[in-house]
Amino acid sequence: MARLKVEGFDSLIRDTSSNAVINSSTSEYKIYMSKYRAREQQSDELRNACKEINNLKAELREIKTLIIEKLGK
Repeated sequence: MARLKVEGFDSLIRDTSSNAVINSSTSEYKIYMSKYRAREQQSDELRNACKEINNLKAELREIKTLIIEKLGK
């Protein structure tokens, strides 16, 4: 598997067998991964907030039903 430098870019190399361009800079990879993890965490937090909101809605419906039953008697 031979690799060639990409012209004009110090940290990019091309794999000649697959023709893929590979970034060989570990610092750029670490920055990318930290941003990726931050996006994943933000997505998880949003998902958890939506679940909590849905749980609260269900509880409010249940409370409303109970109040209507007690007032209706």
